Amino acid sequence: MQILSDKKTYFLSDFHLGAPDYESSLAREKRIVKFLDEIKSNAAQIFILGDLFDFWYEYKKVVPKGFVRMLGKLAELTDSGINIHFFVGNHDMWMKDYFKKELNIKVYYHPEEFELNGKKFFIGHGDGLGPGDRRYKFIKTVFRNRISKWMFGILHPGLGIGIADYFSSKSRAAAEKTNEKFLGEDKEWLIIFSKEMLKVKHYDYFIFGHRHLPIDFKLNDPEIIGTDATRYINLGDWIKYNSYAVFDGKNVELKFYHN
Repeated sequence: MQILSDKKTYFLSDFHLGAPDYESSLAREKRIVKFLDEIKSNAAQIFILGDLFDFWYEYKKVVPKGFVRMLGKLAELTDSGINIHFFVGNHDMWMKDYFKKELNIKVYYHPEEFELNGKKFFIGHGDGLGPGDRRYKFIKTVFRNRISKWMFGILHPGLGIGIADYFSSKSRAAAEKTNEKFLGEDKEWLIIFSKEMLKVKHYDYFIFGHRHLPIDFKLNDPEIIGTDATRYINLGDWIKYNSYAVFDGKNVELKFYHN
């Protein structure tokens, strides 16, 4: 995929709209929509790497209430010809076809490879990758099972979404305890995962969300001589950092939005 010289590719993640309360979520939504409006003139495409919502489930005839500014802006962007790629996160893993049908957004359920202007990217939300956290990996497998989705779907939306909001808040609170600081090269599971991937194939960039901490880390790549250092980039979040990454066709830069 070739990016024109006057266009850029943007990467964002972890908006968690709906959390922790209506007022703060609405303010965050307006801030993100303002940012999207500012970049639409030079955006070739936008990657949203999961947890756009703190919880999302599409019943057959019902979608969660709210977020009209965000959904309207995404529709406006795709209608104008900007490609948007959405990777489901652990808080919105029950995404079905609403984004595809209504917003013309391609939805991915697993990490994917992309080649942009000759640079190789490995992109995903980041949950369930790398060593450890077997409990979450088991829960993720159960939740993504078709039977689990069906069982949740037969609950009345008022009950089902209420239960899901409770557990989403618990999950987010637990994650915040480990998201406050860089754990070190030997303990950051997505760095470990990226290094293992590099033993098999070369990538220029690993870009993930989920971690909620902005990270730009150069990975050693001793197996491939003569290449620039591969970089692992975590996009942070829009709860605390308002952070994102932008690819100008040659290089990726981790940046912060100050509105």
